[in-house]
Amino acid sequence: MDWFTAPDYWLSRLVFQRALAAVYLVAFLTAALQFRPLLGARGMLPVPRFTARVRFRRAPSLFQLHYSDRFFAACAWAGCAVSAALLAGADSLLPLWAAIPLWLVPWALYLSIVNVGQTWYAFGWESLLLETGFLAAFLGNDEVAPPVVVLFLLRWILFRVEFGAGLIKLRGDACWRKLTCLYYHHETQPMPGPLSWFFHHLPGPLHRAEVAANHLTQLVVPVLLFTPQPIASAAAALMIVTQLWLVMSGNFSWLNWITVVLALSALRLPTGAPSVPAAPLWYEVVVLAVAALLLFLSYHPVRNMVSRRQVMNRSFDPLHLVNTYGAFGSVSRVRYEVVVEGTLDDVPREDSDWREYEFRGKPGDPRHWPRQFAPYHLRLDWLMWFAALSPAYAGDWFGGLVERLLENDRDTLRLLRRSPFPPDTPPRHIRARLFRYRYTTWRELRETGACWDRTYVREYLPPTRLATGARGS
Repeated sequence: MDWFTAPDYWLSRLVFQRALAAVYLVAFLTAALQFRPLLGARGMLPVPRFTARVRFRRAPSLFQLHYSDRFFAACAWAGCAVSAALLAGADSLLPLWAAIPLWLVPWALYLSIVNVGQTWYAFGWESLLLETGFLAAFLGNDEVAPPVVVLFLLRWILFRVEFGAGLIKLRGDACWRKLTCLYYHHETQPMPGPLSWFFHHLPGPLHRAEVAANHLTQLVVPVLLFTPQPIASAAAALMIVTQLWLVMSGNFSWLNWITVVLALSALRLPTGAPSVPAAPLWYEVVVLAVAALLLFLSYHPVRNMVSRRQVMNRSFDPLHLVNTYGAFGSVSRVRYEVVVEGTLDDVPREDSDWREYEFRGKPGDPRHWPRQFAPYHLRLDWLMWFAALSPAYAGDWFGGLVERLLENDRDTLRLLRRSPFPPDTPPRHIRARLFRYRYTTWRELRETGACWDRTYVREYLPPTRLATGARGS
């Protein structure tokens, strides 16, 4: 059936699959290295506490059946191993019927993590990786040319990512319509990167041109994905350039990279595709059945996308098969940061020796220049940005963070850049204060060497200590 496959996309599929495997690898590595203090049995939001109150049907996960920190680590590292094997091309060494379940292994493992991840995993790029990963399992391997229907469903994901983000901006903050949002965004985004300071200081007219170009890329260009070649490839290439621009301007986990991966699947790359037999009937039936299911599940995301009350980053099924996306429907005008400090004094006073904890990615010391971490995701640092917006965003985990800092918990301290206290000398009290941060000017940068200037706003958490007898328990 000539209509079923597209041999011209042989190389596009290969590049897409290897790039997706790389994103999977980063996602599993992030989980393996950070889960214990965040979700472990003694973590801030323990998985066993979550599974005790949420049924399997609402959040399907291997950890609903059994949980231990050792089992979670085994699943995360197994995900790393399978992702690395796929990156190396292991699926090409297997028959088609075995390559499909091999691709479903990282999807099932990561679904298990996301569905118990709670606040730490409540972001659109988690669902985007799962939706893309599930569909990629049916893209085939070297035994068959890429199925047309799967290629178009991948474009359907990319369309919803970009078009949904464009609509949420037009319907949301007025600064998007006035083309002024980038006057603030680079300074107030969740986690700035090493070039964000320079992006912020670009001329105002260029910022306005950037916003206008963003609207074009997200509201017009996605429609061109469904046009004949080479227009579709040009549209995908323009999206890739836009996403790489965003990669340079901040740390957005793997959101930009998974969008680039999706766009790669729409490129018709020049290649001499090998001659392969027609797709087997069972494969055609499976692919068409999956396509029918995904199109059926697209009803709610489409309804949300056209609604005046559009919401961002929502999953409508517990398997995250078809989701709705969007980002930065509103933009903060002022940046606030929660600064966490500790002291060894038994009686805390304002003039006590308060020592500041330094995080890896979030702004702290005004002289500490931001680093590039994405696509690796610093989950605690990202949530600290939300905590600064409102204590309500941190109500379920911030107290657990303070408690573990008071204990000098080794796993929690590994999430930080530096603790001001020796491992065997935990602080007696912890406090948190809210500061307003702004980028320094060019003159201030030359004079002080600091990229940030900060001003004390108010107390966020008064000095707190462990309950009597709690230390060391």
